[in-house]
Amino acid sequence: MAEPKNLKNLLSALGLMSILFSIPIVLSVILYRSDDFDPVPLPGGDYFYSLPSVAVPEHRDQILRDSERVGEGLLPGPEDLAYDAENGLLYTGCLDGWIRRVWLAGKDELKVEDWVHIGGRPLGLAFAPDRSLVVADAHKGLLRVKPDGNVELLTDEAEGLKFGLTDGVDVASDGLIYFTDASYKYSLEMHMMDILSGRPHGRLISFDPSTNRTVVLVRDLYFANGVALSPDQKCLIFCESVLRRCRRYYIHGEKKGTIDDFIENLPGFPDNIHNDGEGRYWIGLSAGRTLIMDTLFKYPILRKFVISLVKFVAVPLNLKDSGVLSVSLEGQPLSLYSDPGLVLATSGLKIGKHLYYGSLHKSYISRIDLTRSGASSN
Repeated sequence: MAEPKNLKNLLSALGLMSILFSIPIVLSVILYRSDDFDPVPLPGGDYFYSLPSVAVPEHRDQILRDSERVGEGLLPGPEDLAYDAENGLLYTGCLDGWIRRVWLAGKDELKVEDWVHIGGRPLGLAFAPDRSLVVADAHKGLLRVKPDGNVELLTDEAEGLKFGLTDGVDVASDGLIYFTDASYKYSLEMHMMDILSGRPHGRLISFDPSTNRTVVLVRDLYFANGVALSPDQKCLIFCESVLRRCRRYYIHGEKKGTIDDFIENLPGFPDNIHNDGEGRYWIGLSAGRTLIMDTLFKYPILRKFVISLVKFVAVPLNLKDSGVLSVSLEGQPLSLYSDPGLVLATSGLKIGKHLYYGSLHKSYISRIDLTRSGASSN
């Protein structure tokens, strides 16, 4: 006769726990008013959610087991990568404000060196023609680090509006710098607010070092992220993370100042993008597409609820299937390197036979040997 009583007590305890767990949720709805957070439907309506992701001919979907860790424990949050081929050095910006570099050749191969401490949070990196390193710093703006290590601020506002989250960058052969302000409204620490808002706070911007002129090229972008110039320098590709797409902006020729689609319906959320000089762009996917994220983006009220809820409890978004996608110069998908256990891979850069990829939160750069078999055909 004791078992039913014990079962009754257990059910009562579970009921009480459920009530206690629900209190923060109820409070979040009743007490917390996120008046400045008013999410809206994304452009395109159901079209954005109903179509399958673009088909990729080759897919290597277990890259973690084949990945080698470079500089483990010495490279906190290596978000983007830039390669100095002349000296065999791979540069990355870290969470602690350091620009570090890794030797990829010679007797010091894979040695990590602290190069310059710029403070802030360095994200996008790109070399200029004079071999200075241009840095998109999320907190400080657009910086330039001279070869001797001297750091200078180039610009931190456009049209009287401060950058909220300076993100991706690339530099043309004439020295003109192209970069993104992912959100003029939200900082890096609040970037999920921007993503879930469904509102276009991003900008594509240029900066001319010869005149110190900052020009907004494109406004109203949905979390503007990575930037990469085309090999002929006639256009550049920029990523919009929220809409899972990359578009092309023409900087020279008859189409100058116009935009067209480059690749849409990506299998994940694009971050940095790099041109490898061998006929491909490599796009970091910070997370793969999931039913949870599709549902959130479809219903603004759910996004508002999530932002209210995170004030009290952690809300799992079930991020997975991060990786790197390679596409042709015309925007055709070629190969995808991902893993169900990988999250927040932010950049991919092909150097020789290896694909190096960065991360927003790991303490190392990863690399895989592209010559090894393992990609499956779809």
